[in-house]
Amino acid sequence: MVTLKVIFWICLFLVFYTYLGYGMLLWALISMKRLFKGKPQKAQLPSDEELPEVTLMVCAYNEQDIVDAKMENTHQITYPKLHVVWVTDGSNDATNERLAKYPDVQVIYSPERRGKTAALNHGLGEVKDELIVMTDANTMLNPEAIQEIVRCFMDPQVACVAGEKRVAARHDGQAAAEGEGLYWKYESTLKRWDGELYSAMGAAGELCAIRRSLYEPMPENALLDDFVMSLRMVDKGYKIAYTSDAYAMEYGSADLTEESKRKRRIAAGGLQSIWWLRGMMNPFRQPLVAFQLISHRVLRWSITPIALLLLIPLNVALVLLKGGTIYYWIWILQIIFYFAAFLGYYLEKHGKKNKLLYIPYYFLFMNLNVFRGMAYLKSHKSNGAWEKARRG
Repeated sequence: MVTLKVIFWICLFLVFYTYLGYGMLLWALISMKRLFKGKPQKAQLPSDEELPEVTLMVCAYNEQDIVDAKMENTHQITYPKLHVVWVTDGSNDATNERLAKYPDVQVIYSPERRGKTAALNHGLGEVKDELIVMTDANTMLNPEAIQEIVRCFMDPQVACVAGEKRVAARHDGQAAAEGEGLYWKYESTLKRWDGELYSAMGAAGELCAIRRSLYEPMPENALLDDFVMSLRMVDKGYKIAYTSDAYAMEYGSADLTEESKRKRRIAAGGLQSIWWLRGMMNPFRQPLVAFQLISHRVLRWSITPIALLLLIPLNVALVLLKGGTIYYWIWILQIIFYFAAFLGYYLEKHGKKNKLLYIPYYFLFMNLNVFRGMAYLKSHKSNGAWEKARRG
C-alpha cells in the first residue's frame, strides 16, 4: 500500500504543478525579481530614419478566401519600413492570382506542397532583411504590432519575439472557440511571466519574429516549426521576448472536431520537439532554461496526462484498501470533476453553454488529445504537411 500511496501523490503533484503550481511559483519568482530590479521597462525606438527594415512573411496554402482581408489588415500596419512576402506552398487555388493584384507583395511560390516548415526554409532563404516577422494568413495584426516587436529587438540578446495570440468566437456560444480562448489567456500569462523571469518557452506561429542570421533550416517533417525554431535560439544562449502589445487575432476552431485536429498535431509536435530538444533539459547546461522548459512544456506533453489518467485507478485502489479518509475525499472530488466535465460535454453537444462546466470538459479534451497525438506522430513522421482546422 505504501508504494500505491507514493505513486498516487507523485501523480497528484505532477497534475497540480503542471497546470497550477508552476504558474504560482513563476509569479512568486518574478515578484522577488521585481523587488531587486523593479518592473521591466520598454526600450526606446530610434527615429523613423534609423528603424531597421523588416519583412512580414506569410506562409500560405490555398488561402484565396482570406487574401484580401489579410492584405487590408497588412496595409493598416503603421511601421514605415515594411516589406511583405507571401510564401505559397503548393497552392492550387486562386491564392497567387489574388496576390498579383498587390504590387507591394513579393510572392515566393513552390508548386509542390511540402508543408509549412519547407515553406519557411524556402522563404527565409530568399528574403534579405535581418528581422523577419512571421504570421498566418488567417490572423489579423494590430497596427502597432511591428513597432512593438522591433522594440523588443533593441535588446541584442533577444533572438526571437513572440507576440500574443488572441482567439475570438465568431458568434456567442461557440464552445470550441471560447474554450480555446480561455486556454490562450492563461497560456499568454505564463508566457509573459516566463519572459520576465528569463525567456519565453517558444513562440506561436500566429505571430513571431526572428533574427534571420540565427535561423537554422529545420527538417521538413517538423510539426511545431515555430516552437523548435525559437527554442533552438534559446539553446544558443539567446532569449525569446514576449510582448502582449503585438497581437494576432483569429477566430477559434469551428467546433471541437476541428479543434481536435489542432490539438492532436500540437501534441504530436510537442512529443517530437521534446526528443529533438532533449539536450536543453540538461540542468547543468542552462539551469533556468531547463527548469522553465520542463515545467511549462515537457510535462504537459509527456507524463502529466498519464499521471492524470493513473489517478483514477490509484484512487479507487486506495479507497478499496481503506488507505485513509483523505483518499475518500479526493475520490469524491474526482467524481465531481468528471461529472462536471460530462455535463459540459453534454451541454456543448446540445448547443448550450456553461463556462464553469466547460472548463473541466476542455481540460480533459486537451489531455485526451495528447494520447491521440501519439498516434498522429507515428503516422506523420516523414511529412510536415497537415490538414488545416476549419475556423468558426
